[in-house]
Amino acid sequence: MKTKQLLDDLEFHDPVPFAQPLLVDQDSRILRWMLKPGQQIEAHKVPDSPFYVIVLQGHGMFAGQDGQEQEYGPYSLLIFEQGEVHSVRALDEELVFVS
Repeated sequence: MKTKQLLDDLEFHDPVPFAQPLLVDQDSRILRWMLKPGQQIEAHKVPDSPFYVIVLQGHGMFAGQDGQEQEYGPYSLLIFEQGEVHSVRALDEELVFVS
């Protein structure tokens, strides 16, 4: 068994969000995203699989295919369909989530 403490050793970068690989193999990819206040991830899509987000810390605005932003915070699970366009914007605090 392997384990990771999801809120240990957080690393924030300027001027763009930082995506830290936690697990990458032939079957899966788990990233920990760290955004400083106001940083954003522009609209994009994951063409080959659904995209799951679990917010760990902070609050952010997340938008799906319709482009309508909604605020989510800790312990929220967001599920984007395969190929669904999505974007993320940190609010006035650091935002950390895994995907």
